[in-house]
Amino acid sequence: MPPRRTPRTLLAVPVCLALLGLAPGGPGRPADRADAVLPLLVARDRVPAAALLDRARTGTHFARAGRGISPADHFRAGSVTKSFIATVVLQLAQEHRLSLTDTVEGHLPGLVRGAGNDGRALTLRSLLTHTSGLADFTADTGGVVPLTPLQAVHIALTHPPAARGRFRYSNTNYVLLGMVIQQVTGHSYAVEAERRIITPLHLTGTSFPGARTTLPSPHGRAWTARGTDVTRLDPRVAGAAGELVTTLADLDRFYAALLGGRLLPPGPLREMLDTRAAQGAYGMGLFPVRLPCGTTVWGHDGRIPGSYVRTAATADGRRVLTFRVNTDGFRDPGLERALLTAEFCPRTPSNDPAPNRDPGSSHPFE
Repeated sequence: MPPRRTPRTLLAVPVCLALLGLAPGGPGRPADRADAVLPLLVARDRVPAAALLDRARTGTHFARAGRGISPADHFRAGSVTKSFIATVVLQLAQEHRLSLTDTVEGHLPGLVRGAGNDGRALTLRSLLTHTSGLADFTADTGGVVPLTPLQAVHIALTHPPAARGRFRYSNTNYVLLGMVIQQVTGHSYAVEAERRIITPLHLTGTSFPGARTTLPSPHGRAWTARGTDVTRLDPRVAGAAGELVTTLADLDRFYAALLGGRLLPPGPLREMLDTRAAQGAYGMGLFPVRLPCGTTVWGHDGRIPGSYVRTAATADGRRVLTFRVNTDGFRDPGLERALLTAEFCPRTPSNDPAPNRDPGSSHPFE
């Protein structure tokens, strides 16, 4: 997700816990350890409030820090939307209504042309894996200008492409995939995602708002990094790249179902988790993070004005954690990594906070 985040010195999980009087090896559930990191997001990264919900076989667990955030709140999820869009595309491929080797030109003839860009040379796979080289339209708009899909693509096409076949995160890829879904099915990506994912999984708090600027009730306030209230926001700043509105519980349920094989058969799911095309950085609508204890978690993050959210899950979907803050100002990858390590790693002194490849960035709708 260019430009890549500048690596920082990562905060050791044992240090995080020691600051709160919880030494490694002490008693407590893994969820308690993740709970312990939440206050650091408020104290160190100065977010107004943070919350998490973890889902496991034994049930769910909610925790929060700060004020103005509740477990049932609806919030904007930014690029978590990409996991939904990728799932729909892979379902259509499974139904033989498209192929990942199809060219963009074959579905959207004449659209991707100009400044060296050529849809005849780009496949749907390259869009899904962010290896198309297409420029990110949000680099021009800052993620704050409402656009139609065509407008977003035309902005991107004023820039020459990067090298094809190399991972370069671009929101333009998923705007195009949203257009492909409509071309193939005759329905918008929102309608198809609702029919294929939201309704079957009973994600009652999840929606694609279109141009609706308000959040469903209940919801808290959403703040920019500078403290501006952006609770009202036109979702067309993001479209298929980051439009989703959802809840903590719904995201946990979605990723548990996806990775648990309820939305895709084993073959397409393996393809979704294959990161070779993106040099290990990204699959299709999901990316892996290897934690210090050796556990790899899968999921996505999302940043949109007023919100940052991160979901991570074990590869089988049996344990899922979603955390969110009510601002786009959260910037500390060390704290995020500490929270994930606290949740998914056994409590041992060997939890070394080694640097990790992370496809995050400061771009909108990460």
